Amino acid sequence: MTVQQRATLDDVARLAGVSAKTVSRVFNQRELVGPETAERVLSAAQRLRFRPNTLARGLRRGAGTNTVGFIMGEFGNPFYYKVAAGIEQELAEHGYRLVVATTDDSPDGEARVADALLAQRVDALLIIPASADQSYLDGERQLGTPVVSIDRPAQNLTADAVVLENRQIVLDATRRLLALGHRRIGYVCNPADVFTQAERIAGFRQAMRDAGLDDSSRWERLTDDRSIPADTIVRELLTGDHAPTAMITGNNRSTIGALRAMRSLGDDRTALIGFDDFDTADVLGVSVISYDPIGLGRSAARLALERLDDPTGRPRRIVLPTWIVERGTGERSP
Repeated sequence: MTVQQRATLDDVARLAGVSAKTVSRVFNQRELVGPETAERVLSAAQRLRFRPNTLARGLRRGAGTNTVGFIMGEFGNPFYYKVAAGIEQELAEHGYRLVVATTDDSPDGEARVADALLAQRVDALLIIPASADQSYLDGERQLGTPVVSIDRPAQNLTADAVVLENRQIVLDATRRLLALGHRRIGYVCNPADVFTQAERIAGFRQAMRDAGLDDSSRWERLTDDRSIPADTIVRELLTGDHAPTAMITGNNRSTIGALRAMRSLGDDRTALIGFDDFDTADVLGVSVISYDPIGLGRSAARLALERLDDPTGRPRRIVLPTWIVERGTGERSP
C-alpha cells in the first residue's frame, strides 16, 4: 500500500488559489475572511483531507491545548475505564479532550508515562498513583499544571485529591458479619502498601479488635494477586484449619477469585462481601461495597478545571461515599 503524504497549509492555499495567510485566517479568525473565500478554502481542505494542527497552533499562541492527561492502571480493570469515562464526560462538557496512558499498575513506569503526557503539553494531569512517590511532579505543578490524584492521595506532593471512604465502610461491613454470629472472618486482598488497602484493612482490624478478636491476622491473606491468583489464596484459606466462616475481599479481582474458589469447593455457606461492584455481581447474588466510579472521575475532572481557573489556594481532598449492597452472600449466618 502506498502511503500518501499529509497535506500542508501551503497545499490548501495552492488548491484554493489564496495565500497561506488566508488559509490560516479561515481556521483561526474566520470572521476576517469573506464567506466565498472561506468556502473555497474549506472545500480545498476537505478534498485534501487537511487537518489543522491545533496543538502546534495553541503552543504558538502560548495558549493551552485543551487536553487533560489521565494516568491509570490496566485497561482490563473495569474500575479504571469507568473512572476514565467519568473524566471524559466532565471534560467534554467544558470543551476539553482526554488523553489516557496506563502504567499497568507498575510503579516503575509511572514517572515515564507522566513525562510522556506532560511532553504533549496537557493542561492538567490526573493520576491514580502506582508508585510511593510523586514528588517528580512538583516542578510541573509549580509551573501551573494542576495535578489531581484519584483514589489514592499523591505522596510527597502537594496536590488535590478525590478518594473513596474506605476505612469506615469496611469497618461497617465487618461489624455486619460479626452481628450475624461470625467470629472467624477472613480478609483477602493485595498487600497494604497502597493507601486504599491500608485504609480497608485498618477498618477490618478495628472491627475485629472491638469485638475482642485480637488474632484476626491468622485469617488475613495480603498477597499480590498478579503473582498468585486470588482463587488459589482463597482455596488455601478455606481448606485450612479453623477456616473462616465469612470473608471480605478488598477489590473486584479478589472477589471474583473467591467466587471461583468457593464454587470449586462446592461452598455455598461461607459469607462474602467484596469491595467494588462488578458486572454480573447482581446476577450471582454477591454482596458488595459499592460506589460511583464515574462520579469519582467527574469529581476529579471538576477539581482540575477549577484549579485551572484559580491556581492559588490550598489543596482540596474530596471524599466520596461508599455503601453496602446486600444481595445474599453477605447475609449468610455461620
